[in-house]
Amino acid sequence: MTVRVRFAPSPTGYLHIGSARTALFNWMYARKHNGRFILRIEDTDQKRSVPGAIEAIMDTLRWLGLDWDEGPDVGGDFGPYIQTERADLYRHWSQWLLDNDKAYKCFCTSEELSEMRKEQLAAKKPLGYDGRCRWLTAEQVAAREAAGESATIRFKMPRDGVTIIQDVIRGSISYNNEQIIDSVLLKSDGLPTYHLANVIDDHLMEITHIMRADEWINTAPLHINLYRAFGWEPPVYAHLSLVMNPSGKGKLSKRTQAFQESGEEIFVQVEEFRKAGFLPEALNNFLSNVGWSFGDDREIFSMEEALPRFSLEAINPAPSRLPYAKLDWINGQYIQNMAPEALAEAIKPFLAEAGLVVSDDVLLLVMPAMLTRLKRFPDAIPFLDFLVDAKDGTLEITAEDLTHKKLPADAALRGLQEARAFLSSVEPFDLDHISQGLMKIGEAVSENGKAGPFLGKMRLAVTQKQVSPPLFESIVALGRERAVARLDRSIALF
Repeated sequence: MTVRVRFAPSPTGYLHIGSARTALFNWMYARKHNGRFILRIEDTDQKRSVPGAIEAIMDTLRWLGLDWDEGPDVGGDFGPYIQTERADLYRHWSQWLLDNDKAYKCFCTSEELSEMRKEQLAAKKPLGYDGRCRWLTAEQVAAREAAGESATIRFKMPRDGVTIIQDVIRGSISYNNEQIIDSVLLKSDGLPTYHLANVIDDHLMEITHIMRADEWINTAPLHINLYRAFGWEPPVYAHLSLVMNPSGKGKLSKRTQAFQESGEEIFVQVEEFRKAGFLPEALNNFLSNVGWSFGDDREIFSMEEALPRFSLEAINPAPSRLPYAKLDWINGQYIQNMAPEALAEAIKPFLAEAGLVVSDDVLLLVMPAMLTRLKRFPDAIPFLDFLVDAKDGTLEITAEDLTHKKLPADAALRGLQEARAFLSSVEPFDLDHISQGLMKIGEAVSENGKAGPFLGKMRLAVTQKQVSPPLFESIVALGRERAVARLDRSIALF
């Protein structure tokens, strides 16, 4: 048997981080077993579909590196892979259910259904469709159709017995059939509901394993009975653990709600993580350990390393929190292993968005010093904004800021003057010569004979920042003319 799994998002917006975890687990299972990972777009809810969402979802999956073997853009033997393009199939099979007494036409209007719900609430009865159209005779159906009444098609759920779901993660789950309503399969506009389209597509696309969020568990008995009605073998089910807010209080849903509950910035859509400066490799590393565990021996690992260990049986059914603080740490570890050229390219868009235009040569110069300082790419902005021309204007520091208990005002001034003269003439203007010369000046002017106090104040004079790349790299990045000009303004403060 060839393993065939699918990720089937609805194009109602950007990809949710919980959905990304579902896609990742499906992808990992397919790749481990040399199977097929299918992307299917479930867009039958046209009212909620958002223009451009399909493209956005596919772009995000590509960014994560979750390539698919069949899908809307790559095709395959089981297409089309967009549900609205498969409408004729759903109408065919819903008619088959009618013809075989497995479904019936329902003429209830939205007003009737609303009134039904009110009556059930008032009588404290279970809510849900009461099956009133299930007992219409063929003559009554024909008469109502002749009168022009629109109808949906509902499934004839078996009334007796139980339906048992065998779930790889959760074991055996039982449902009393009498508690399951007759759900709508085909809407009056001719488009299917999730239930009908899902079952038909999974069967016709030969899906072997269904990995989806546990919020869909309650739909499983309906789907199992649909498979039985068609005479088809159902796939293997594995309902993944719920992704919770960091507080553990409820599902991770709206960003504002998550922010209010946790007291920290929480992202919900994958695109938000991308814009916040996370690497896709780090995000995959992070997500794969939510509900499943690589093991206690390592926290940083690639997906290639994770595949041999991955199994559905090892997934924890309990709800899982997203430890966002750990993601920052993981991302920082990946950044530390980046080549300077790659890090510079990754940082450039974030600098540009902040209005910082820095040349490639300058970026490469300061990248080695940045590797251990960044958790996210935008963290580079406060380190590097000293390079912009705005810092060449009025100083935001005082003479007192440039002194130290081991570097009184007269010593600080003398050191800055000597450094200014040195930087004006040193050749070549490079890290080795600059560092050697400034170290000697610092040792000479500091009371304890150590260069540290002076070099710290020198960095403040040059960058106007307590936090920046190391002094020598900062000077070379600024260039001789700008470094000397900033020293001139610092000297003028005394």
